[in-house]
Parts: sequence; C-alpha cells; structure tokens
Amino acid sequence: MNQDLIISGFSDEISSDFETQLEVVSNLGMRYLSLRGIDGKNIGDFTVDEIKENVQPRLEKAGVGVSSIGSPIGKVFINDEEGFAKQKEMLETLCQISNLLDCKYIRIFSFYIPKGDNPDIYRDDVIRKIKEYAVIAEKYNVILLHENEKDIYGDIARRCHEILKEVNSPYFKAIFDFANFVQCGEDTQECYDLLKDEVVYIHIKDAVTTDNQNVVCGTGEGKIPELLSQFIKAGYKGFLTLEPHLVLFDSLKDLELEDASEVIKDDKGLDGAGGYKLQYEALLEILKEIESGGK
Repeated sequence: MNQDLIISGFSDEISSDFETQLEVVSNLGMRYLSLRGIDGKNIGDFTVDEIKENVQPRLEKAGVGVSSIGSPIGKVFINDEEGFAKQKEMLETLCQISNLLDCKYIRIFSFYIPKGDNPDIYRDDVIRKIKEYAVIAEKYNVILLHENEKDIYGDIARRCHEILKEVNSPYFKAIFDFANFVQCGEDTQECYDLLKDEVVYIHIKDAVTTDNQNVVCGTGEGKIPELLSQFIKAGYKGFLTLEPHLVLFDSLKDLELEDASEVIKDDKGLDGAGGYKLQYEALLEILKEIESGGK
C-alpha cells in the first residue's frame, strides 16, 4: 500500500468496550484509531488525568496511536451561547489530551441550525465562533478539522468553503466525508473540486440517496474510488479514517439529530467488528485497484 497513506478508524463502531476496540484494530493490522467513544463515554467528557491514567497506557500497550480526536465540538445550536462557552472549555481540555497523546487533529463541526431557518443568515456568527475555537487550537498547536455534516452550517461544499476561507487559519482545515455530502444532495466530485486545497483528512464512509443509507465504501454514490485516486495523484498524504456506519453502535445516538435506526436500516447481519472489517477490506481493495492503475 502507498506508504503516504495511513488507515485509521472510529473504533467505537466496533464496540463500546475499549479493550475490544484495541484488539480488533490490532488484529486487522491497523496502527491508528480515531478516539471518540471509550468504554461507553464520549471523549469530550474525559479529563486529562483520566486519559493519562486509563486510556494512554492501554493505547501504548496495544501499540496503537491516535489519528484524531472525534470530538463533539460545534454540535450545539448556533444561538446557544451557554453551550458555546462550555464547548470552549471542553476544547481546552481536548487540546491538552491531543498534546498528551501526540495527536495533532481534533474533529469539529460548524453548529446546528434551528429547523426551518436559512443557514446563511448565521454565516457571520459561525465564522466568529470558529475563529474563537481556532485561537484555542493555535495555543496548543493542534489543527481543528471541520467535518461536513448534516444539519449543521457547513453541510454543503459552498458553506464549507466559505468558512474555511473566512476563518483563514492554518489551525482550521477540512475533513472530506463522502457520505455526508451524498446525504445533503451534493455531487462529491464538485465538492472535491471546490475543497481539495483545504482537505487534510479523509473519512471513509459511503452512502446512497435512497433512504440516505450508509453502505460499504465504494458501493455508494460518494465516488470514493475515483476521488481517492484524484486525492492521491494530487499528493494527499495522511489518514484515511474508517467511519463505516454499517451497524448501529452505542455512540451513534450522540451523533444524529434524527433516530439513528433511520440512518442504518440494514446491518447485513454484522456486528461492529464485522462492519469495521468489511469497510477496512473494501478500502484495501479500492487502494489496490488505484495502485494498479484501475481507477
């Protein structure tokens, strides 16, 4: 496999039990994970000491590094000032955790928009608040990664591009999440063309517009093989992070505004480890195909 690419993944999709996560990841030969749910608790609810005492030793023992912190930062409503203040405190802690774990990326979002409102009316508020987040990140030399996500301001490529340009900080960059763009009715090729210069991290998740369902990578409408090939040709180096969303898992209830079972209708009889392995192997196939010049 291309030495410039490292496969990671949201291991809480395997199991809420951290030991199981580490075991499955290690058995697959993966050396990184994205830290989000640990023993049923969200990464945003940990103190630095708890990570130092209960999580870091287990990562080190397993020989597994952390590619990113899968934080819930930015998943509050844009007009929730109290929520924003709390999240700035949480971000301080998460930056310290990132430094402790030698991880340079924290995944964030660009705020929920009240139902029925035009997101564009909140543009200036969103930019102002993300700039405040970026100031905190700079203090710790951590890069905040904006995930394009349903129901938030930066759900479509145009708005992602606007905030990236306006915040204009080396400490605020883009994640490319294929499935989320599909679920927002976007053409992922157009998203790539607009955002490619800002993307420093890639989520491997695919979807189809029928029922907005998540599917195995490469089998949906995300154009993952074609776009990964373009990313690689353009010199992309770094993480490809599995976020299969193929089976219902504990942390999903924290991630979706709507009922999680609406997003994952058919788990194909898999458990978390099975879904993770399926996505991992599908990605390896795609990469093999790209290397052999098939894409």
